[in-house]
Amino acid sequence: MIGTELLLGQIQDTNATYMARALAVAGVNLLWKTTVGDNAGRICEALRLGLGRSDILLCSGGLGPTADDITRECVAEVLDAPLEYHDDLFQVIVERFRHRNRLLSENNKRQAMLPRGAAPIHNPNGTAAGIIAESDRGAVICMPGVPMELRPMLNRVVIPYICWKFNVRRTIQYRVLKVYGMGESRVDAAISDIMNSQANPTVGLLASRDAVRVRIAAAAANTLEAETLIEPLDALIRQRLEGLAERIVQEDATA
Repeated sequence: MIGTELLLGQIQDTNATYMARALAVAGVNLLWKTTVGDNAGRICEALRLGLGRSDILLCSGGLGPTADDITRECVAEVLDAPLEYHDDLFQVIVERFRHRNRLLSENNKRQAMLPRGAAPIHNPNGTAAGIIAESDRGAVICMPGVPMELRPMLNRVVIPYICWKFNVRRTIQYRVLKVYGMGESRVDAAISDIMNSQANPTVGLLASRDAVRVRIAAAAANTLEAETLIEPLDALIRQRLEGLAERIVQEDATA
């Protein structure tokens, strides 16, 4: 996630949460999340580090027309793929401004620049095209930071692209049990053997103010198969905690 406003806490990083959930549903493993400010050196450092440990990097933010929107420049530098102007992209921007009866600035031409060999991602809700830049070190995919622009790109183009490229044919589903009346250490003591013995589904704990959350996550070919894997583990954990907890409630997945 790119943007100094995120580091300053000026806006909430809803993109990271949305992307994580969407990737999980698609069965794509998310291994790392990094937030970096609008600084060229640190963005390039984050990109190099990411390419050294992951096959694909998903970037959000920094694709606007202003001087501090430097994501595309950093991607071009790290991939050694100089920026190239694409007049067809600029004409899309021109038409969008004309349609909205807005004045076009010269700096909007920056949004028609792509790293050499990169492919644009159409943005129906804004002027900043997304970017898919492949290299022998991995792929970097850039999307705008505005949620209403990022989400359609992610769902319609980016996730299908990742699933095609890596032949992903599964989903990751999870269920959360809220355990009341027990601290995290007591819950851990009661079910740690279950947690340590599971590979799929996996079990994890998260302490919060009102309850301890027990997350059961399963990877499978489809949602029904994942739920079938989760169900017996759910029953086992409830049985283990019965009589110890005040109550156990399944958390609403939409909450």
